[in-house]
Parts: sequence; structure tokens; C-alpha cells
Amino acid sequence: MIMQKNKALFLDRDGIINEDVRYVHKPGQIRFCNGVFDLCKAAVEKGYLLVVVTNQAGVAKGHFSEGDVRVLHQWMTEQFAAKGITLTAIYYCPYHENGTIPEYRKDSDCRKPKPGMFIKAAADHNIDLSASLMVGDKTSDRILLPELKCIIVKSVYTTAGYDVTSIMDVIPLL
Repeated sequence: MIMQKNKALFLDRDGIINEDVRYVHKPGQIRFCNGVFDLCKAAVEKGYLLVVVTNQAGVAKGHFSEGDVRVLHQWMTEQFAAKGITLTAIYYCPYHENGTIPEYRKDSDCRKPKPGMFIKAAADHNIDLSASLMVGDKTSDRILLPELKCIIVKSVYTTAGYDVTSIMDVIPLL
């Protein structure tokens, strides 16, 4: 029996799920972006899994620990669940080639725009990347996977080269 593959809505964290303030790592720092819950509900209604993919260079740069990231992600998962939204998974990359913490100072295939987190998610959750969508707010959110459609939302990081002006503009693209 052939199992049908899933489609996923991949979401960048800082700038798409929550407002991007530098080195967010505590629940008290989180302000959810306007429209993110509406986008997620619309995606789930259309059969998408919700997968968060986020670069977290703050670990490599010594601003916070992987434990801090895991605690924050658990809290975020609970906030989504309280609104009736299930996050299938959250993947993060703690590495950065200019990190100050030796064990995290490296060029990693999981750091966006490289595809490592997406390939892992696809394997873990039987995801068809060609039927999926990535939403981000930086050029690094254009993932180096030709089969994955990437949508960039206008932000302070993208004065040009964006695809839509708000998170709500993504809903019709699902």
C-alpha cells in the first residue's frame, strides 16, 4: 500500500510567527504577528501540516542556550494549541560560522537557506516538498530546494524582492 505524502506550510519563526526583536529567547519577549493564527488555521483547513523552521544563531553567539530555545518552542506550541492549532514540529539551527561558542561555530547544512531542516522534516513527516510552501521574511528564507515554493513577506529585511506585503496575503496562495 502506497502512503500518500503530506503537504506542509513551513513557517519562519522570527518575523512571521512572532515580531522580530533581536535574539528572542523568552516567552515574555513574544508578540505574535498579526494574521499568523488566521494563516495557520486556513492552512490546516486545506490539509497542510504546520512546521516551524528557524535559524537561531543566538545559541552560537552565546546570547542564549539550546535549552532556552526548547523551552520557548514548547511554550509557543502550547500557545498555538490553546487556539486550536497543532504545530506538527519545530526545527531550529543553532549553528553559525561566526559563532563565539566553539561547539556551535560551523557552516551547517541546516542553516537557512540551506535545505537541511526541510529535508529532515520531509523525512520525519512524510512531506512532499513540491506540494509544500515556505513563508519567511528574509532572503535567506528562499530555501535552496527548487521544488519548494517560497513566499517572502515584506519586512524591514526585504525592501525589495518580496512576494507579498502581509501574512494575510499568503492565505490565497495555499
